[in-house]
Amino acid sequence: MLPGAGSTRLPIVTDDAQTRHAATLRVPAQHPALAGHFPGNPIVPGVMILDAVISAAQTWLGTGFQVRRLAYAKFLAPLRPEETAEIDLSLRAPRLEFAVHLGGTALAKGAFDCAGEPAT
Repeated sequence: MLPGAGSTRLPIVTDDAQTRHAATLRVPAQHPALAGHFPGNPIVPGVMILDAVISAAQTWLGTGFQVRRLAYAKFLAPLRPEETAEIDLSLRAPRLEFAVHLGGTALAKGAFDCAGEPAT
């Protein structure tokens, strides 16, 4: 999912209302990645959570949005199949910060270093 070389311009953001975005994440119990992660006690793999964060950012900022690298990530609690988690995104160019939570429980947090073209 991490793109190769591209433009270094970030999406244009003009006010605080445009620097934050929220999305949801729900993984069905039948998803094939859950079968081996872990049998009898499935949890959503961290890579699936990161992929959902990137997808939410691309939906928000446009397909020109690109991730350069994962600056950091901490997984704090497991996400189980069929649970609906909230993804909170905050753009502080060139960094996209994220937090994933389920109710009042923090599941993950981190940041991506980004680049991209302005959304049209």
